[in-house]
Amino acid sequence: MSNTKYVFVTGGVTSSLGKGIIAASLAKLLQQRGFTVTIQKLDPYINIDPGTLNPYEHGECYVTDDGAETDLDLGHYERFLNIPTSQANNVTTGKIYQSVINKERKGVFLGKTVQVIPHITDEIKRRIQILGDTGDYDIVITEIGGTVGDIESLPYVESVRQMLWEKGEENAIVIHLTLIPYLAAAGELKTKPTQHSVKMLMQSGVSPNILVCRTEHEISDDIKRKLALFCNVKKEDVIQSIDAETIYDVPNLMLAEGLDEVVLKKFNLSSEQQPELKVWNEFLKKHKNPTSKVEIALIGKYIELQDSYKSITEAFIHAGSSNETKVKVRWIHSESLTVENIENKLKGVNGILVAPGFGDRGIDGKIKAVQFARENKIPFFGICLGMQMAVIEFSKNVLGLTDAFSTEMKKECKNPVINLMESQKEVTEKGGTMRLGAWDCNVSKNSKAYNAYQSEFISERHRHRYEFNNEYLEAIESAGLKATGVNPKTGLVEVVEIPTHPWFVGVQYHPEYKSTVLNPHPLFVDFIKAALKQSK
Repeated sequence: MSNTKYVFVTGGVTSSLGKGIIAASLAKLLQQRGFTVTIQKLDPYINIDPGTLNPYEHGECYVTDDGAETDLDLGHYERFLNIPTSQANNVTTGKIYQSVINKERKGVFLGKTVQVIPHITDEIKRRIQILGDTGDYDIVITEIGGTVGDIESLPYVESVRQMLWEKGEENAIVIHLTLIPYLAAAGELKTKPTQHSVKMLMQSGVSPNILVCRTEHEISDDIKRKLALFCNVKKEDVIQSIDAETIYDVPNLMLAEGLDEVVLKKFNLSSEQQPELKVWNEFLKKHKNPTSKVEIALIGKYIELQDSYKSITEAFIHAGSSNETKVKVRWIHSESLTVENIENKLKGVNGILVAPGFGDRGIDGKIKAVQFARENKIPFFGICLGMQMAVIEFSKNVLGLTDAFSTEMKKECKNPVINLMESQKEVTEKGGTMRLGAWDCNVSKNSKAYNAYQSEFISERHRHRYEFNNEYLEAIESAGLKATGVNPKTGLVEVVEIPTHPWFVGVQYHPEYKSTVLNPHPLFVDFIKAALKQSK
């Protein structure tokens, strides 16, 4: 039987309080104390996964090594812990119901009436314990999406109640994250929303063990005492989470508040090892005290919601710190770029990144941005669709194939330099059917990619249906755009570069998914280095 301990993180009062960051910060501190920790996210929406969700709805779709399309919080987990997540780390209500209904169709329940309790809650508990049952983790932290009181969250809260009873208080605890609002007119912090939130949780049979209180101002001892009294916790179990300058400050703030110690005490666990955040704090110091500055234009289609490019902006922070450089992002909507305004819109930038995306909206602007970067020798980084746009732009303006395009946007184009992958031609369902997860790539020596990776063999995460059309490879290479990264099994072009350009790299994969605080992604580090050189 597994001895894994379970921490459940619930949220109250309002969404977007930062449950994922609190969970990741606690996990980081426990990891530094010598425990093996992982984090999973339970999302209450009925979609099977975020793969079919519009980025405007949900921010970016984060992809794991094993090809799971997941919530962007899993990106935070990986960036903080520096360990990969998997299919088991993100569960949605859609997945739960799909699994139960499939079992019902197969007759697994032997004709019983299938109900929320016990069938749905049993499936939720099974999913929660998949990671714990591997024996790989001392502690599993489970973040419950949404807020307490939401109709859609009720089965999750009930499952937590059952698990608390089954596992016992030394093996499972609840951290409730809540808001202590500040009323400027009265000049005071108010505890009533937290009291109501805890009351609502207790009505579901769950009593929180620890309160983490989001606040703009310091919480006094009096307020902590009041919260402890009315919320049925000890005063030392009321933890302040004050607004931070950056998410990367939160582990230090939680360390100062003793959140890890409180959790270990609840579990009757001890650790001689104190959390050692030396490397983390070196990263923070460089991030906060840059010696240089660069401005990167991010050309995207979903820039109204910057979470659509969360992993890219975090990778900029990691790479910036590595270069002791502040990376300022100039957000540019690709639909807004025209021949007349492009020079003005991109004036003074030190690098141009053309972001991933799907569909034909804003495509012309992306192509124009690539052309501008190529002709003006500005460091260029194209990711996924951005790499495909680089191939199209080069084919049109250098190779002379004026009608070159991708069959994603123009099904009948005469020169489909980007084409639907062979394996995708029979696919009719949209969800979870792209080329997903980690795939190998061989990198040519004497290339920008090799200079960055310092390796001829890499593995990177993908999420796409369309690919470089190898029928045009010879012509494109002879005109000067080289394929410097290729999948060893399929021959799929993964990396393209222009050797005569200061830094022009397009990649079919998503390097941003693998950038962490401790291991900034080498391509981002190299791109910022090139932008820094350009700025000087």
